[in-house]
Amino acid sequence: METEGQRGVLYVTDDAQTARGLKKRGKAVLVYLHPGNEDQDFSEFLFAVEDPEDLEAEYVERVYRRLKGLPWNILGTARCLIRETVPGDVDAFYQIYSHPAITEYMEGLYPDVEEERQYVRDYIEKVYTFFGFGVWTVVERESGDVIGRAGFSYREGFDEPELGFIIGVPWQRRGYAEEVCRAVLAYGWSALEFEQVQALVEPGNVPSIKLCEKLGFRKAADVSVGEKEYCRFIIYKPH
Repeated sequence: METEGQRGVLYVTDDAQTARGLKKRGKAVLVYLHPGNEDQDFSEFLFAVEDPEDLEAEYVERVYRRLKGLPWNILGTARCLIRETVPGDVDAFYQIYSHPAITEYMEGLYPDVEEERQYVRDYIEKVYTFFGFGVWTVVERESGDVIGRAGFSYREGFDEPELGFIIGVPWQRRGYAEEVCRAVLAYGWSALEFEQVQALVEPGNVPSIKLCEKLGFRKAADVSVGEKEYCRFIIYKPH
């Protein structure tokens, strides 16, 4: 069975030998599991389905893109596209992070560019693929420029997903952070079914604190993480 993706063909098969042959030829393969092939080994394949007739177009596209190393387009706003990060974004990240105002309250990038690119490759494989979400790249629609990052992550010691965001200095004070964060939160409620989200902000980071409050976060506590102190903000899914 061949299913059309946005940029190619996703092959669906219930035979392990056929699947391996397609994969060896560089094809995108989705495995169809059913009682008749329980004895076959499909462990090397990333995606499987039990009812191929119910495949939705968005799922087909995302499976195809993952298997072909293409980023998922997560969501859009009036002025921005939020998509998965790719190694090609790294050069733009170094430009954004080169401004001292960015790294004052945020961890910097690897000193070596190739180390950062490898980090992105590992992130795609281990975070995007496992969780289905992460911190994504923000692209300005009009120019096509990478202007920042936003998304969700889990921090050790906390149960709630955490909202993170950064907008490069040249694009600040234009409402991009609020626009993007509102959309990302809405995606968290609807697509990821989060019930609550936290944000950890250093006390001196006044602009981020004000943005969190504007988004509807409420301060829950002051917390210590390692050697740093944070204001912990919480927002609950609207009902």
